[in-house]
Amino acid sequence: MIGRHWAFFVSCLLAFTGGHIVNYSVIIYAQEVLRSDVLAGVGFGLCFGPPLLLGWYAGVLCDRLAPTRIIHGAQALFILAAVLMACGDRFIAEPAQRAPVFLIAALCAGIGWSFVAPARMTALGQIVEATALRRASLVFNLLVMLGFGLGPLAISVCRLQVGWQGVFALAIALFVIGSVLLFRVSTSVTGKPPRPVLRDILDGLRAVRSDPLLAQLLVTAMFGYMLMGPMQVILPKLTRTALGLGELARGAFLGTLAPALIAGGLICMLIARRLPHGKTVFAACALSGLLFAGMGGTTSPVVAFMLLALVGLLGGMAISLIVTAIQENVEEKVRGRILSMYTIISQVMPALSGLAAGALTHALDAQRAILISGAALALAALANAAFMPALRSYRGH
Repeated sequence: MIGRHWAFFVSCLLAFTGGHIVNYSVIIYAQEVLRSDVLAGVGFGLCFGPPLLLGWYAGVLCDRLAPTRIIHGAQALFILAAVLMACGDRFIAEPAQRAPVFLIAALCAGIGWSFVAPARMTALGQIVEATALRRASLVFNLLVMLGFGLGPLAISVCRLQVGWQGVFALAIALFVIGSVLLFRVSTSVTGKPPRPVLRDILDGLRAVRSDPLLAQLLVTAMFGYMLMGPMQVILPKLTRTALGLGELARGAFLGTLAPALIAGGLICMLIARRLPHGKTVFAACALSGLLFAGMGGTTSPVVAFMLLALVGLLGGMAISLIVTAIQENVEEKVRGRILSMYTIISQVMPALSGLAAGALTHALDAQRAILISGAALALAALANAAFMPALRSYRGH
């Protein structure tokens, strides 16, 4: 399965790594060069906020056009974002005056995320046979998580070797290569007659409303992604303040998420058929919230490393099971719209929680902000388990 579609999967890894390099660059640059936690939170919100509006239209387009066309356009916006950041860093002498350029770059990245994520997930459903869709979905999600984890590590290595200009150049190169690889991937147009966009959106919402399992999967995904914002906004500061890590150690610490998330996804691939999927999702979300909260009470890098690894492991399991369940239970005629709802959640929830995390860190400190964020997820997971019978009883196909 992977051998036949290697170009698509490699392109996914390059693009997701490049996307998270852009996201983390906005946050870390705002904190360390612009000296503003608030700008870090706003920048992160701009990176993932636009899908709240544009994601609905992206889903309609994915059910009308060839997804690869949408991916090419979206990745061009990421390239523009990296170019803007590189120009701002190089040609604007006063750091405070670079803020508008970086916020515009963050907005370009946010618009790109609105389209690239649902288009790639829709393309996966087109190019992979139904019998291989579960494994392909798990592999796809592993690449998403790997890109998320490699982003901060790549930034740290590039900054040590060549500075911020090297970081931005790497992001551009990853997207260019990823776009070239997509020329080997063939996706199709549905050929449906054009209808008003709002009608197509409403049809997608009705499909979710008529299927309790899909609805509960999407709601659970909202809470599953709640920790992504605090991880990206608070953890970089925690590594400097409470943990006192140097540049390379910070990158390695934040990069811990990559192998941990992958390990969680691999566990799902190996034992998914033996797990009660719904109960596993609830348990993983609750426990990851508690462990993340525990990071707020330690100043030991070793303990923090172990806790973050466990949070990543459990998060990888939960998200992998959610994505696979959605792909397996969605109807083909509304696949793009339903998957766009999932990607809206995966991008907007980190943005909202990132904004809240930035405000919490500004008002309190990194440790207490982490404690509050983790406790909120744990309580939400317990409430979901009590009030979602369809997902609680779901065991997977």
